[in-house]
Amino acid sequence: MTVHSQGATTSAPQDAPQKSAGRPKVPGTGTGPSHPSPRGGRRSLPSGWAPYLLVLPAVLSLATLLLYPLIKNVILSFQDINKIEFIQRKYPFAGLDNYTQLLGDSDFWTVVLRSFGFTFANVALIMAVGCLIGILLNRLGKWMRLVLSMALVMAWAMPIVASVQVFKWLFDEQFGVMNWVMRSAGFSGYDQHNWFETGFSTLVIITILVVWGSVPFVALNMYAGLTTVGAELYEAARMDGANGWQTFWKVVFPQLKPFFLITTFLEVIWVFKAFTQVYAMNKGGPDRASEILPVFAYVEGQSQFHYGLAAAISVLTILILIIVMSFYFRLILKQEEEQ
Repeated sequence: MTVHSQGATTSAPQDAPQKSAGRPKVPGTGTGPSHPSPRGGRRSLPSGWAPYLLVLPAVLSLATLLLYPLIKNVILSFQDINKIEFIQRKYPFAGLDNYTQLLGDSDFWTVVLRSFGFTFANVALIMAVGCLIGILLNRLGKWMRLVLSMALVMAWAMPIVASVQVFKWLFDEQFGVMNWVMRSAGFSGYDQHNWFETGFSTLVIITILVVWGSVPFVALNMYAGLTTVGAELYEAARMDGANGWQTFWKVVFPQLKPFFLITTFLEVIWVFKAFTQVYAMNKGGPDRASEILPVFAYVEGQSQFHYGLAAAISVLTILILIIVMSFYFRLILKQEEEQ
């Protein structure tokens, strides 16, 4: 014990804990680990692996559903498989015979040119009409914009086969609405007129169908893009005396250039590989005069039983589409570099 001058007594053992409690503990001086180990003693994966693990299921699904059939299709394109070989389960190797036969066939190049013309006409109309409707949506009032948007969504959501059937009824030879409209307008020769008599007229009807079904996507995206353009830019253009076309070209287009690039890119892909509309409308007829490349490949494989040749057509279709799309990839990359 220690006796103070006032006569109070204190014990030394009681002072030691109080002083030590006030001292800060130095990290790492304890006997136990400074960081708790994961449960079960297992080490966690590095943080850099997390994105790859999240993407892995989608990659495996795409590899199973797309990559494997693509590889099998490429292998099939180098084999001479027709109806007899298919039944006998014989797969003779043909080398490049299928490709040389196609590249030397005038019918194949006719279908290629038809596919390009069909794609160009559809994409041009889709982008023009869709942009105009998008501008209209931006100018309309709240309720009219809602009504038009609902109509666009319903047209976009309609199944392709159902819309093809509706168009076949509209252009029916005997009870079609279009024949009645033309007769009511005073045109002669539309009594039981066959709108699917030629390949060109068939493709025109298919073009109307494709444009009708694709315009809502462009129009709604165009309207969404226009909402991001500041009102002060329109006001500045108006003060400079710019008309409507000049305002669009000098103000709206530069602001929405990425939208036009990616939308055109998607529309080219969708239209170039259009199959259901063309085949369901008239099965590529009459006399295969309205076939485009996907339908041409299907008819050669399923109707003519030229499976190896059909596989070669599909491979060439993919290559042509990749070459065409490479120009758009360059534009998109250039646009990103400029930004």
